[in-house]
Amino acid sequence: MSEGTFGNPEIIEVETDILLVGGGMAACGAAFEAKRWAGDDLKITLVDKAAMDRSGAVAMGLSAINTYLGDNSPEDYCRMVSADLMGITRDDLVYDVGRHVDGTVHLFEEWGLPVWKSKETEGVALADGGKPVRSGKWQIMINGEGYKTIVSEAAKKSIGIENVMERVFIVKLLLDANEDNRIAGAVGLSVREHKLYVFKANTILNVAGGCVNIFRPRSMGEGMGRTWYPVWNAGSTYAMAAEVGAELTMMENRFVPARFKDGYGPVGAWFLLFKSKATNGFGEDYMTKNADMLKDFAPYDTAAVIPTCLRNHAMLKEMKDGRGPIFMDTPTAMAKLSETMTPQEVKHLEAEAWEDFLDMCIGQAGHWAGMNIRPEETKSELMPTEPYLLGSHSGCCGIWVSGPSDIAPAEWQWGYNRMTTVNGLFTAGDGVGASGHKFSSGSHTEGRIAGKEMVRFCKDHADFKPALKGDIHAIAEEIYLPVRNYFEHKDKTTAEDVNPFYITPKMFQMRLQKYMDEYVAGTSTYYQTNKVMLEIGLDHLRMLKEDSKNLRAKDLHELMRAWENYHRLWAAESHLRHILFREETRYPGFFYRTDFPNLDEENWKCFVNSRHDPETGEWEMKKVPHKDLVEKTYGGQAH
Repeated sequence: MSEGTFGNPEIIEVETDILLVGGGMAACGAAFEAKRWAGDDLKITLVDKAAMDRSGAVAMGLSAINTYLGDNSPEDYCRMVSADLMGITRDDLVYDVGRHVDGTVHLFEEWGLPVWKSKETEGVALADGGKPVRSGKWQIMINGEGYKTIVSEAAKKSIGIENVMERVFIVKLLLDANEDNRIAGAVGLSVREHKLYVFKANTILNVAGGCVNIFRPRSMGEGMGRTWYPVWNAGSTYAMAAEVGAELTMMENRFVPARFKDGYGPVGAWFLLFKSKATNGFGEDYMTKNADMLKDFAPYDTAAVIPTCLRNHAMLKEMKDGRGPIFMDTPTAMAKLSETMTPQEVKHLEAEAWEDFLDMCIGQAGHWAGMNIRPEETKSELMPTEPYLLGSHSGCCGIWVSGPSDIAPAEWQWGYNRMTTVNGLFTAGDGVGASGHKFSSGSHTEGRIAGKEMVRFCKDHADFKPALKGDIHAIAEEIYLPVRNYFEHKDKTTAEDVNPFYITPKMFQMRLQKYMDEYVAGTSTYYQTNKVMLEIGLDHLRMLKEDSKNLRAKDLHELMRAWENYHRLWAAESHLRHILFREETRYPGFFYRTDFPNLDEENWKCFVNSRHDPETGEWEMKKVPHKDLVEKTYGGQAH
């Protein structure tokens, strides 16, 4: 075929056995583990929208690994995750990560990741008995600026660099034409060349991260684009799964992290390692002050570490009552730590305070420098961010998957661990719902679990010959519709960004963010919503979906942005529908149903699942019973 041009791409067909969609921690884990079990029997192809060395949530690096069990048990891990996520998690999935995650961290260290050790075991590998420096019960400190490059190198070496395709954005999953509810392939566009890639595969791993920028961010104007979670996470995992009929779960859940204001810098090391305290604007410990109001959400208020959403709940009380801003009292924390230190050790401590950000959030270090903030002298403001959708941090939205056969009850398993309700389609990391607190190490672990199972699936279905549903040329036309919209209408106005016949991806995203912020519990309403607001918001999203057919793309970058925002729209709609369905306030501090302001354990301690029917376009919502597989206690579990 001749070389493609913009709007008329060269169509390239790729056949593989295992297709990994995404290049983050979960995809890297899957690549490594799948190759280990497949050997040379199966072809494994990884497709990343970006460059694998610096893609995904760990792109900038990290200063800690937040999930390393050590002397803790998988049962303890299940209890911690359940407590933080207000009681509704799947113990089978969490336990499965817990029993394997330490082995993953040992691999990281073997591959070259520097892990802090106690003075007594300096130089001894974790696998050989080295004791990590812990910032908390589950967290260990690392020098992790190069974390992702180390992990991605191992994945590339495993499957071979020739099987890694970068700068290709998968925008659609494709079902099989002959077998109902069976994944068969995917289609994606190059964001660098005029090429469209059509993949045929026996099994696919859908791990394209969480969802950012469906809500109006706090950073506007010159700060636009600064977010806490990676700004390129466009909800593709959830959107593509929903489009082919995979069942979603807990999509009402969201994460609203309290972070350093404007820079979005992480606070974990400051709270856990430096032992800093957060106060209101008048120096009061608002968690102690507001302890009684948390009793409304018993028994979760009695956890040794208060759930993240309840900590936000107490913070928002201070802000709404006019006792802001919220401060991180870094000077007091550093002064206390330096009481038993030499001047040289104090200097080292100050350096570590800066390195915490330089390892993982350079923008926050730049903000401190630009605002003349010295953490040993100046308090820093904290602020709850705009909401994010994810399944790997303190959140549990995602896709309903089959659990491990030795743990999961019959109704939670259908043959292959981490397979969705679409046969042959797997997910991990942010994609797996009803679990959480996996972080980087747990996401890689879950990718490994899925990778092994995908090899088993392929070998069990070795005779499968994928036949893609739909005409490829028609699908190509659909993907490049924004390009046609631009060329057909660009000369009808003198200002190309203002045109009655198309909408730019940027303007489309602003509309989406405005609707979600104002009607679906964003920052402008202090995360509050109700049935009336949600129904208005849903109506706006319906119209926005109609308008999505008028998105324009004047170049490949805008074409990528157009499809990212289409995926965001799908993720946003599922989030709204789930919040509308769940008639309680399960996650105060993350969002409030003001018409159902209380926790309702009797009627709503259950999973909320949904499915979009790809044939009819209708959504089905349902309750799924929750059950504890590990005995839960509160008041004695720390994290």
